[in-house]
Amino acid sequence: MISNQNIQISIDELKAITKVDLCVFDAYGKLHASTWDAEEIDSDVVTAFATSPADSQVMGPHHLIKVMDREEVLFVVVTTGTGEEKYTVGRIAASQLKNLAAAYKDRFDRNGFFQNLLMDNLLLVDIYNKAKRLHVEDAVSRAIFLIEPQGENDPMVTELLKGMFSDVSGDYVTAVDENSVILIKTIENPRNAEEINSIAQTIVAMMNVEAMRNVKVAVGTVVDELKSLSKSYKEAKMALDVGKIFYAQKDVITYGALGIGRLIYQLPVNLCKIFIQEVFPDGVPEELDDETLSTINTFFDNNLNVSETSRQLFLHRNTLVYRIEKLQKALGLDLRNFDDALTFKIALMVVNYITFLEENR
Repeated sequence: MISNQNIQISIDELKAITKVDLCVFDAYGKLHASTWDAEEIDSDVVTAFATSPADSQVMGPHHLIKVMDREEVLFVVVTTGTGEEKYTVGRIAASQLKNLAAAYKDRFDRNGFFQNLLMDNLLLVDIYNKAKRLHVEDAVSRAIFLIEPQGENDPMVTELLKGMFSDVSGDYVTAVDENSVILIKTIENPRNAEEINSIAQTIVAMMNVEAMRNVKVAVGTVVDELKSLSKSYKEAKMALDVGKIFYAQKDVITYGALGIGRLIYQLPVNLCKIFIQEVFPDGVPEELDDETLSTINTFFDNNLNVSETSRQLFLHRNTLVYRIEKLQKALGLDLRNFDDALTFKIALMVVNYITFLEENR
């Protein structure tokens, strides 16, 4: 429903133009906004008029006009004064309030429609019928962008997104929980991964600058029909979880680029624990502290190149070789060997996955 503030702004502007005083009641006689002291208007009279079949009524110096939505009385506009223009001004105010109410209703209807669509709460026939009524196109390429602030979520994140992406261009902002905001974004070039990544990076940058919020953005695949948006939403949710576990340093995570992290995420926990027991039969070694893990990750990033890794870490080559050989003795894995390096990399990811599950039980 329209806020009292917006109703007050509308009638204040109308009075400034026409010099006619107005007030607005609901169908139960409650005053919502007024440009003059409307205590002389009896609320019982307003209620009686709202339940009568008449569209308008004269009551002394006042003119009462209904604001209708189909068969429902939304508001009663009351104008006062001695001139004949008070009826015309009342009709204008009623028309303006009716259009405002329709716009607000349309907005919230769309919000509910997309929430139910993403949660798979609509039948196929309902999707098409409601989309047509709400003027939402069906055959459009769209993707789900799931934005999660790091820390407490606040309305500013949602408002900033609504300012960046407009309903007019076919983009919609909604939410289905308190932790994240959902952007349903129209994609002009579905096969252009750079366009999607650029949109996500823009969101991250704007949230950081305008809202002073660090956010993670997860993106589902592009779909061509409304009925498939729930699939893109589920993919974005998975991408967000997988990103937290395996790619914590990344602000943007796309479902199509999850790599081996997605495979591990879908493995049964018991199978993961058996694998870890095989790789680390005595448990994860104490040698794997933060500094050692940082060294190993840099080594992997440089494709097992000892010289390049030692240069980036400002280490002597022999020092790096010593650390690798020390790990070999502790783990039984030579990280200079591709197969051993792959086994160790997967083992670390599986350990992170199990730790995540235990912390979020």
